[in-house]
Amino acid sequence: MAEPQPSPRRGDRQIWGDDPEEVDASAVVEEIEGGDPRTGLAWHDHPVFVPVKAVGLFVKRSGKRIAVTVVGGFVVIVGIAMLVLPGPGILVIIAGLAILATEYVWAERLLKMAKERAVQAKDKVIRKKAKTDDGGAS
Repeated sequence: MAEPQPSPRRGDRQIWGDDPEEVDASAVVEEIEGGDPRTGLAWHDHPVFVPVKAVGLFVKRSGKRIAVTVVGGFVVIVGIAMLVLPGPGILVIIAGLAILATEYVWAERLLKMAKERAVQAKDKVIRKKAKTDDGGAS
């Protein structure tokens, strides 16, 4: 079997989903069992508890990522609501994407695209204003 490749890195953090321990679940099963071979037999006797243990372990390992996802998603949803309600919807959406970009590459890409579009819109407004100022003076 080939050796697992190291996870690609972005900045000082690893990209989610390519870690060898996420591909090979034997370490997770060993951690849940606690090294006791009888625990593996207990799983078959009580299959209801297996998902609870797995979810608990996932939350323990991924607490920060879950918190960032919940908070960033909430801020983006509030921003989308502000597009039709009073408030700075676009700015709130960008803030939500900035929060999500701390953990997700796709959010970082969307944030970069939003920043580029904002610069293009600003340049367009400045050009239009300059044209109006020049046209009115003649």
